[in-house]
Amino acid sequence: MSAITLVEAVTQALSYELEHDHDVLVFGQDVGGNGGVFRATEGLQKRFGKERIRDTPLAENMIVGLAVGMAAQGLKPVAEIQFMDFICAGIDQILSHGSRLRNRTRGRLTCPMVIRTPSGGGIRAPEHHSDSMEAIFSTIPGLRVVIPSSPSRAYGLLLASIRDPDPVIFMEPKRIYRMVKEIVPDNGEALPLDVCFVLREGKDITLVSWGAMVHETLQVADKLAQEGIEAEVIDVATIKPLDMETILQSVEKTGRCVIIQEANPTCSVSSEISAQLAEKGLTSLMAPVKRVTGYDTVMPLYRLEKLYIPSEQKIMNTVKEVLEYA
Repeated sequence: MSAITLVEAVTQALSYELEHDHDVLVFGQDVGGNGGVFRATEGLQKRFGKERIRDTPLAENMIVGLAVGMAAQGLKPVAEIQFMDFICAGIDQILSHGSRLRNRTRGRLTCPMVIRTPSGGGIRAPEHHSDSMEAIFSTIPGLRVVIPSSPSRAYGLLLASIRDPDPVIFMEPKRIYRMVKEIVPDNGEALPLDVCFVLREGKDITLVSWGAMVHETLQVADKLAQEGIEAEVIDVATIKPLDMETILQSVEKTGRCVIIQEANPTCSVSSEISAQLAEKGLTSLMAPVKRVTGYDTVMPLYRLEKLYIPSEQKIMNTVKEVLEYA
């Protein structure tokens, strides 16, 4: 069995569900003949046909609206928005219809749709191609927001998202599409939604992250270990609903916490985690909660992109600051 990348794990999960559940279908811009802009759907149309793998016009509002309608009638659509920045054109369908369908019909109808979309920076893309918008969708009741950080979690979480009866925004960090490889058995085993994954146990400080930033966070944890500092690393994975219990249990053990995200800091997921730690975990904290984030600006172009995305050194400096707090 060969190791595969995150984008290949996405393809593998889609292929498994298409083969085993004939209610699943995939559509979006260029997902058919071209296999998607990042080749996440490569080969699927040839294998499953044009009826189930459909190219659409460049019309995000229509793509999401189509997914809502199909899901309401018992299908399991997996729609791709080519870059997350363009999902805004479909927010009306997500906010006003998809996320409310179960409540609106008092449970008579559900909306088992997945909106897949590449997100985040790191590939030197132009404007409108590098945003991390998880916080916006995390405010919407009735909606799940999921972000994998590795090939194995991409496979397992995408399977779970497709099988979930409610709408899921599945954000794929494109910076790590091909960064690492793992052996991912194609056995159809889903990973649980709505839980954090403890990737590394430790007793001195809790590092919380998700998506692409998990990789820098783990690198920092490795360097801290060389200094005799044991950092516990938590991958949030499901941003909404948020598994605060796992984070609180970790902070109760370590007494210190740093939250790392690529997105801008104001009204962000890191803000929510910090607020809940203050409300529910204050007596466990031996130092202020610190955040390492992007900036309250649009992701800059090309040469400045690396200055926006938190670096290992920036994370390390913040960790040391929290550890040194008396």
